[in-house]
Amino acid sequence: MSLASTSFDVPDTGAYAHDWALVDVETSGLMARRDRVLSVAVITISPDGEQTGEFSTLLNPGCDPGPVEVHGLTVERLQGAPTFDQVAGRIGAMLQDRVLVAHNAQFDYDFLAYEFARARMWLPVSQRLCTLALNRQVDPPTDDMKLGTLAAHYGIPQQRAHDALDDTRVLAGILRASLREAARLDLPLPLVTCPPRAESQFTPKPPKTPCAYRNPGRLTPGEPLQQGMKVAITGETAHARAELVGRAVAAGLNMMTSVSRHTSVLVTNEPASDSAKARRALAEGVPVIDEHTFLRLLADVRPGAAHQTTAVAVTPVAEPEAEPVVGPVESAPTTTSAAPVPEAAALPKIAPGAGTPTPRRPTPPIGTLDKPLAGRRVLVLGGVHADAAAARTRIVELGGSAAVNLSASVTDVVLLEGGQGDRRMSRITALELPVHDLHWLTAPNATAPATAALRPQEPHVIPRGGVIDLPRPHGRPAPEWYVTAGWAPQSDYEIDVVAFLLDEDEQVTFDEDFIFYGAPESPAGTARLLTGGPAEQTIALNLASLPPATRKVVVAAAIDGATTFGTVGAIQVGAAPGSSGAPLARATLDAATTERTMLLAEIYRRGPVWRLRAVGQGYDHGLDALARGYGVDIAE
Repeated sequence: MSLASTSFDVPDTGAYAHDWALVDVETSGLMARRDRVLSVAVITISPDGEQTGEFSTLLNPGCDPGPVEVHGLTVERLQGAPTFDQVAGRIGAMLQDRVLVAHNAQFDYDFLAYEFARARMWLPVSQRLCTLALNRQVDPPTDDMKLGTLAAHYGIPQQRAHDALDDTRVLAGILRASLREAARLDLPLPLVTCPPRAESQFTPKPPKTPCAYRNPGRLTPGEPLQQGMKVAITGETAHARAELVGRAVAAGLNMMTSVSRHTSVLVTNEPASDSAKARRALAEGVPVIDEHTFLRLLADVRPGAAHQTTAVAVTPVAEPEAEPVVGPVESAPTTTSAAPVPEAAALPKIAPGAGTPTPRRPTPPIGTLDKPLAGRRVLVLGGVHADAAAARTRIVELGGSAAVNLSASVTDVVLLEGGQGDRRMSRITALELPVHDLHWLTAPNATAPATAALRPQEPHVIPRGGVIDLPRPHGRPAPEWYVTAGWAPQSDYEIDVVAFLLDEDEQVTFDEDFIFYGAPESPAGTARLLTGGPAEQTIALNLASLPPATRKVVVAAAIDGATTFGTVGAIQVGAAPGSSGAPLARATLDAATTERTMLLAEIYRRGPVWRLRAVGQGYDHGLDALARGYGVDIAE
């Protein structure tokens, strides 16, 4: 198959016409900072759709090629192939001044960035487009978003899966079809700006060893230390700080970089100092001892209770896959507008009652009389924030899914006051989507939607505070879960999605357990921040590889500056197994008004089960205060 003999036929308007460089890489593993590129293919296409270049090659990585059963690239096949630095110049020339396009583009971009860095060169890419993120916006009625699935949906022939050149040619067809759908729906392209980067700037520190023991609480005066106690050190010490930390870790203590209400003891030779740790310890009533006492207590540390190591698997389900179990609202938290959390204040509880077992009930069957909007996806336009939020809540109560943006899956539109002026109305009219007023939500007709093709299995719609178990099929590896947050594209502000890996005290064990734009990957690679565009960010979690001490992962969002989430409007949160998996669950959160940070979702252990809760709790304070509340050491 050669694109030279076919018409690319892309929309010729400025918003959709770019110089494109379509890329696919096959790799020895999944971690760009550790694994290597085994083959690469690049196809360049001009704004008018003409193919202008094509290049592909196998590469000799100088290491084990990894999962041969996936890519078929054995050591023998790669022998004699060039090394990446020998072809980097040619690849760089094809990428220069073009938009890099790939399916799961951050994966290909990161691998290329590391390979260029190893070759002592810069990756010459200033923008990228992910066809996976683009299709999440288009939302075609497919079982998942895998390359082969989208190729079948769009009628693109695929000859050799996991062959870099054939995958790139298939990608060209998918890009063409996706751009046409985006133009039909008047969707902005999710282009991601790619600033110059150096390898050392993005290489996480080596992973630290998590403490194997549960926190037994605070040190009682006159009593010994116990394994698992959380210990912080501040001020000048007679012994080297590294020596004190090393000895404490070897004894089974949990050395922290900040002080919270869960700290067992603070070690300092200057208890009256004005350090942030000393002030916080005083405010929280944390015991304080000097260095000499600490060293004496280290000689006799009592045994602690180990973390349970059996709670690392998600719920197994029988084949064929059963529907996941959905729980009712677990004491849904209310949105708050509290002042920024001061240094001495504790972070408010995220979800009261989270430690209490919740009764389970199956999802109500589609088509029941009390769920007349089951299977429908409804977009609300216009209205003041409170009215729009109430309308979306009502849609969920009626069994429907509240859309954030116009997509191919939208079946109905509810028009509130002022909605006629929304720029999307002209496109909605052209698409002949049913448009209703607010009264429709009091008694919507129960006829099946006729305007949009539905997936064979629609995502479970969970309300704010709702809970769902994360399933895993028998006999397969536990999937990496992708929690994606999306919102209506805006140019006036930027939203940052972050994650906190928390222990039983809802505190980070290390500062590196805070995943954000400045540190987008945990040291062990178990949690990663992925950017799919200016209106979409994802937290990828390898739940099976999280240490036993990690009991909960909180996914949050923050806005810098004076803008609030009341201005942003609704945020859609979806959870899917794998980067291209079909969404298992979807929630629309829009109860915020004046808040600048928002807790979106929690993924937490309940015995041997991992569960997802849609949170939707906001705070007026900024991200720095939120991080401090979870025990991250943030400079004042």
